[in-house]
Amino acid sequence: MKNFTQWLAAGLVLVATQSAFSQNQAQALPTQRVNLSASATVQVPQDELTLTLSTQREGSSAPEVQNQLKTALDTALTLARRQAQSPQMTVSTGRFGLSPRHDRNGKLVGWQGTAELILQGRDFVRISQTAAQLQTLSVASVVFGLSVQQRQEAQAQAQNQAIAEFQKNATEIAKGFGFTGYTLGEIHINANQPGPVRPYMMAANVRSVADESSPVPLEAGLSQVSVNVSGSVQLK
Repeated sequence: MKNFTQWLAAGLVLVATQSAFSQNQAQALPTQRVNLSASATVQVPQDELTLTLSTQREGSSAPEVQNQLKTALDTALTLARRQAQSPQMTVSTGRFGLSPRHDRNGKLVGWQGTAELILQGRDFVRISQTAAQLQTLSVASVVFGLSVQQRQEAQAQAQNQAIAEFQKNATEIAKGFGFTGYTLGEIHINANQPGPVRPYMMAANVRSVADESSPVPLEAGLSQVSVNVSGSVQLK
């Protein structure tokens, strides 16, 4: 009987301890927490150009087409490398591939292939003039965008604006509910990366422009960079 009494007393103490712990834990939970977010967007000039040139060849055999593509690409590379100067203009190869051609009965009738050369950089004039000199390739697409430096500077500017807006909103909310201020909780900062902007797909008549060694007409625009700040504040 004595052992039972001792066990019962220990159990009551344990229950009382757990109850007190639960009450303290509940009291420790914040009761004036507010979730909010703010965002900012800045527009900056596009300062990087990616110009893709390509050529297509057809023939009765795969080696024949491959050699034609290689010759056209090697000739263009030789000329483009003379003008290459990072970060003003870099030169790289793009797609290079062959595929079979079949007739309606599924019979192999030949091969076709495509080769690409990519000019990328911040010197639009140099890139345009170089592209006009590459007689063996034609301009396939033009894409304007932001350099790493331009994008980082824009993100820093948008981030500062978003943080300032977040702080302003938190202060106004605290004041509106009769509190004197707030403390920061968990904060998340997300930057939206700008995607490819205004890709120009060039038609076949671009070849005649290149044959005359005339620069491809280019005009950059603006890109938007956005940053969002979200999280919670504890009113006090």
